[in-house]
Amino acid sequence: MGLMTAEQYLESLNDGRVVYYKGERVENVATHPDLKVCAETMAIDFQIAEEPKFHDLATVHDPDLGERISRYYYKPRNAEDLLKAHELIVTSTSLGDGMIPFSHDIGADALNAYSITAGMTGNRDYVERVENYRTYLKKNDLATCAAVTDVKGDRLLRPSDPGQEHPDFYLRVVEKNEKGIIVRGAKMHITGAAYANEILVVPCRAMSEADRDYAVAFAIPASSRGLTQVCRPFPSRYSNLEFPKSRPYRIHTDSLIIFDDVFVPWERVFLCGEWKLAATMVYNFALMHRRTGCAYRIPMSEQLLGVAAAIAEYNGVADTPHIREKLTDILIYLETLKSLSKTACLDFIMHGDMAVPNPVTTNIAKYHFAHGYHEIVKNIQDLAGGILVTAPTHLDYMLPELKGAIDKYLVGKKGIKAEKRLRILDLIRRLLEAERETVCLHGEGSPMAERMTIFMEGRRVIADCKKLVEELAET
Repeated sequence: MGLMTAEQYLESLNDGRVVYYKGERVENVATHPDLKVCAETMAIDFQIAEEPKFHDLATVHDPDLGERISRYYYKPRNAEDLLKAHELIVTSTSLGDGMIPFSHDIGADALNAYSITAGMTGNRDYVERVENYRTYLKKNDLATCAAVTDVKGDRLLRPSDPGQEHPDFYLRVVEKNEKGIIVRGAKMHITGAAYANEILVVPCRAMSEADRDYAVAFAIPASSRGLTQVCRPFPSRYSNLEFPKSRPYRIHTDSLIIFDDVFVPWERVFLCGEWKLAATMVYNFALMHRRTGCAYRIPMSEQLLGVAAAIAEYNGVADTPHIREKLTDILIYLETLKSLSKTACLDFIMHGDMAVPNPVTTNIAKYHFAHGYHEIVKNIQDLAGGILVTAPTHLDYMLPELKGAIDKYLVGKKGIKAEKRLRILDLIRRLLEAERETVCLHGEGSPMAERMTIFMEGRRVIADCKKLVEELAET
């Protein structure tokens, strides 16, 4: 079938899937007044692949199929492949005004985690199933998402612990037969699931032998019988209190996905009962996903530097020493993230025939972003001043009896009109909204998760450095 167009992608979503939003069943997510904004954001990736100037970035010739496919589903073989994928994520996020489209990338992260883990099992059935599924995605160019986080229940208890109120806080296999498995449970915080074609399921933690029924990974269509999604509310348009924009609104929502005895055929099952490999699968996905997260947060960080520089200039303080210090801190934050993200691709490691970004550098990059984010936010809030939260709205500004006074009193530096200043404050408030700040901290794992991985993966580096100084001391 080849590459899908954006129009074909949107049409594919009218498939009878069960999605609820604000207490109502949604008939078609692609035409729903709110959810269509999310679907159109996801469609950016399909639009990019259609544009000649992005064709070589968004697509790649697949020698097995003899045709061009989405770069996301192409198995990276070297640093160049990893850098191209990195550049694609950065580019698509920039074209989405700082909002990543999410149509292929996180699903591809799960797909690559399947490939690596299957190779480590030595199970030829799993290897063949994953490769067949990869070919299916290549041929059909489907939008995918990854369902990882379980609802967990009592987080101090294991999935199978009898102290849990019920056994379904983690997704589990409740039945096996000659055709496949039946699963029950729920996943939450799943971005883009309501308007993806396929949902790729990954365990969210290490398992014990008693948890073997919970050690399961598979892929299913979003329209599968027994699958229900509940989406969180979100802003789907610019507020009428903000200055009007010609640019389309870009946003995503997350789903609680309920698996009510969902059937999964064996050819789509990639882990089932191998409890020792659950942690391996989680680790492999986290590495891929953090690489993706670092890439799409580069445009976001560029926006943070941009609004900081703009509001400092508008307020007339850009050339003062202490303001330059704050701008320098944000610049260092951005350029460090960019350098670490690219270095992780250049200093790659191999898992079988797949190139994988350097685990230590990838986790350092993600930790750097999350750990320093709130300090950057504080700098921007300081640069903006109290007017960030007390400024008149666009509705106030447009009143004939108020506009003249606002134009007179809310100018900043000479030559900066009040409307220009108020518009940049609108943007800052959107960029620094509470939900985005939470995502920046916890997305792809908390800072402590990155620190744990950095130490685990960095033990070889520590050992090599220790050996070096011991040799220096002995000779």
